[in-house]
Amino acid sequence: MRRRIYDDLCKWKEAPDRKPLVVEGARQVGKTFVLKEFGRREFANMVYINCDNNPQVEGLFRDFDTERIIRYLSAISGQKIIPGKTLIFLDEIQEEPLGLTALKYFCENAREYHIAVAGSLLGLAVHNGTGFPVGKVDELNMYPMTFQEFLWAIGQEGLADLLYSENPEDISGLSETYIELLRQYYYVGGMPEVVEKYADGQDLQKVRKIQNQILDDYEDDFSKHIPASLLPRVRMVWRSVPSQLAKENKKFIYSVLRKGARAREFETAIGWLKDAGLIYQVTRVRDLKKPLSFYEDYSAFKIYMVDLGLLGAMAQTDPADILTHNNGFVEYKGAFTEQYVAQQIMAVAQKKLYYYSRDDSRLEIDFTYQANRVCAIEVRAKVNLRSKRLKSVLMDYSDVTGMRISMSGYRKEERLYNVPLYLVEPWLQKLDAKGI
Repeated sequence: MRRRIYDDLCKWKEAPDRKPLVVEGARQVGKTFVLKEFGRREFANMVYINCDNNPQVEGLFRDFDTERIIRYLSAISGQKIIPGKTLIFLDEIQEEPLGLTALKYFCENAREYHIAVAGSLLGLAVHNGTGFPVGKVDELNMYPMTFQEFLWAIGQEGLADLLYSENPEDISGLSETYIELLRQYYYVGGMPEVVEKYADGQDLQKVRKIQNQILDDYEDDFSKHIPASLLPRVRMVWRSVPSQLAKENKKFIYSVLRKGARAREFETAIGWLKDAGLIYQVTRVRDLKKPLSFYEDYSAFKIYMVDLGLLGAMAQTDPADILTHNNGFVEYKGAFTEQYVAQQIMAVAQKKLYYYSRDDSRLEIDFTYQANRVCAIEVRAKVNLRSKRLKSVLMDYSDVTGMRISMSGYRKEERLYNVPLYLVEPWLQKLDAKGI
């Protein structure tokens, strides 16, 4: 399947100052597939080693002698390793923590080799006994498939690429087609295995079965990596996300977990899920000035899931609610639409995501992040654009760009861009590229 990250991998391959590469992301977002495809297409050969429960790699990184490691990898793979022509791909690297440390020595002593590793974010975050090679590796983050990648996967390449038309009015006549496809994306989400199954016959029951299996696999991962004393709280936070997002005010409320719950009891659990890449924690900022981090309020935040389809599976949504008419956009108080937008921002902009609200009023802006300028984003699940929240903010902040995302068509009003839901992805790129 075609993935956006592939171009970044090609740039890494040709970079003169290239370092060993770490591809990070939640489990099952497609890291192994895309790196194997990259190795197959861009190199003369590839040495692939899976470190999970593999006795052949025991002791491989005992002394960080890069020449010995290369000889060993060549021997167990049966392939000659040629600098510049061979991709060395170590998968599930979290199972061999010293392998991460070894990347430092490849950076310092053997940079002529193309070496890439991938692993579960949860495992990488908690490996013990060694340190992450900060400054000695290149890093790429991988997320579930975006709406455009979803369209590529289901055979709608023409419509996917047309999203990037320079003139949004050119595709306004196709809005109903895009909205219908967006409904499908709301249900399927962006996990590659799920998307692949949907593309092969559009069997909704099989789609939901795979989504549920992924959720089960994540919980099995909890048991593997998380201390037993913390495990119940991690599960409580994880399972509460649908109900937190179904509220009118989507701010995370501890009492939803259990009566009398306090932040100090669950902060570590939230941190684990965030480090695993399974949730996006969107913190409040009190002001829309650069740098946004100066105005961060850690006591107020929202939590979104890693994937839209998994949110629907966890919430046990009826396919009819998502796939018929426009129910999926407005049901559950717009939870799925906000989740969709958050997911696209994380994958495309890859910036720290916040939301904004004033201390002295109920005015709230759904999302904001900092690029060339501060971008303030209002999400509307319906066509109605009469809300004055965003315009009020733009009057107060002359250097902020506004983006209102809704079911309505494209329209520009000075620093405010009204963007259809299906155009979120290309417009996030345009905002960053043009600095508007």
